[in-house]
Amino acid sequence: MQWHAAARSECGVPVQPGCRSAAVPAAVWARTHAAGTAALLRSDCKSLRPALTHHPVRGYHASVTLDGPVDPWPLRSRIRVAFLDDSEHERSIMAKAALTFVCQSCGAVYGRWQGRCDACGSWNTLAEEVPTGPASGPGAALSPGKRARTRGAGTEITTLDATLPDPPRLSTGISEFDRVCGGGLVEASAVLLGGDPGIGKSTLLLQAVAGAARLGASTLYVSGEEAAAQIQGRARRLGLTDASVRLATETRLESVIDLLKKEKPALAIIDSIQTLWTDTLPAAPGTVTQVRACAHELVRHAKNTGTALVLVGHVTKDGQIAGPRVVEHLVDAVLQFEGERGHQFRILRGLKNRFGPTDEIGVFEMGEAGLTEVTNPSAMFLDQRGEAMSGSAVFAGMEGTRPVLVEIQALASPTTFGAPRRAVQGWETTRLAMVLAVLETRCGIAFGQFDVYLNVAGGLKINEPAADLAVAAALVSAVSDTAMPRDTVVFGEIALSGQVRPVGRVEARLKEAEKLGFASALLGPVPGAQPVSGVHRKTLATVGDLVEAITGTAPGR
Repeated sequence: MQWHAAARSECGVPVQPGCRSAAVPAAVWARTHAAGTAALLRSDCKSLRPALTHHPVRGYHASVTLDGPVDPWPLRSRIRVAFLDDSEHERSIMAKAALTFVCQSCGAVYGRWQGRCDACGSWNTLAEEVPTGPASGPGAALSPGKRARTRGAGTEITTLDATLPDPPRLSTGISEFDRVCGGGLVEASAVLLGGDPGIGKSTLLLQAVAGAARLGASTLYVSGEEAAAQIQGRARRLGLTDASVRLATETRLESVIDLLKKEKPALAIIDSIQTLWTDTLPAAPGTVTQVRACAHELVRHAKNTGTALVLVGHVTKDGQIAGPRVVEHLVDAVLQFEGERGHQFRILRGLKNRFGPTDEIGVFEMGEAGLTEVTNPSAMFLDQRGEAMSGSAVFAGMEGTRPVLVEIQALASPTTFGAPRRAVQGWETTRLAMVLAVLETRCGIAFGQFDVYLNVAGGLKINEPAADLAVAAALVSAVSDTAMPRDTVVFGEIALSGQVRPVGRVEARLKEAEKLGFASALLGPVPGAQPVSGVHRKTLATVGDLVEAITGTAPGR
């Protein structure tokens, strides 16, 4: 049995009767009181033979001689020690160090639990985790000798004017997916895909990996959440059994890395990163420590081998991708798969992309045969639009490089409570409050007696400020019970002063509107040269001009 030595004081400490004499290992940790100061010293002795004595009052005592230079004592120092078992010794010296709490949203570390994370502001996200030593787990510190040998080895230097070929891309056969990725998946890249549970992430990736396999690419699908039989059943329902996709179910990181080294796929899907764990870390799967370590190792393997890697990530209750933000910095692209459960449409949105434009979207329709591409999303979002009714306005927006036309619906009903209600779907609540305040202050339209409901048809989420004018048009139309013309689109940003500010990509918006049969547009001032388009433009300087264009009367102030 191996024992550790922990000295207490010159009078000695009682030792349990079950403790027997044994050779002390080379690394002896001794805690003693010397010159009034507690010091933790390490003795590099080969082996020591302790001596046990018994006192009628104090019980068993241990006495040992430490051979070797132990500063500040002489070469031979006699101290009193008490022997503890390995596990007891480790618990005693790590008791305080083990009490670390890590935020599961941002990865901030605290010495004690608290309800709110000061770093990211999330509530009830701190969880206790066992700290890892510097020599364990991925990214362990190198020794000084090895660090000196590897410093600057193999580093290639280039200049800004050097001409390098574009990175090769891997097509999945799904044009909407490749569009969001910037033209296909780049070799040796890592992509993080997030989305709500049941939104269709696994279905989308299974179709993508099958499409790449049909085009001749070697693919591997590793699942940590579903059994192989479940994935095979989904493949049969989608008609993908003819694709040569290799399938595996594994959650241990070391096994996944060995599988990637053995198969050498051009495209690998890991579903999901929260289920992976490494045996070098004592933390539970899904914690910040495990997610960060597993993602780092997988991304490093992809960079070294040229594999295009796609990681599936869970999302929090706020819709953000779960895990530390460092994972989003590690990968090359972050994609969000969103949509409403009650709608058949799904939106694949690019939040980050080092190899293509951001804020690009791909539109899909969920059906019995899986996800189907929607090549003309504007026509899809306006397909169910009926006759002209009050509270409806068509917004000509931009999603990345693609113009998208979508219907904005507003309803103003008399309130029965003291505080009117504001409900928003697909837009920002704070932005709606600003538009309502501008209409009340600059145009004299009172919304305090109305419950206001705003909805973006089709389940699309709009983040563009150019939607201000369309929302204002829908609100004015709803409160005045005046229907706007069916062939009119609206777009523009509203300032707090009530002025309508210009927006970019005006020509692309108007061309999309003309293609779908719209004849007129309400918009803000167009800087520079006037765009050439078949759509009649009515330029609005203020929101008062918008109210007059809809109701036919100038607003009262």
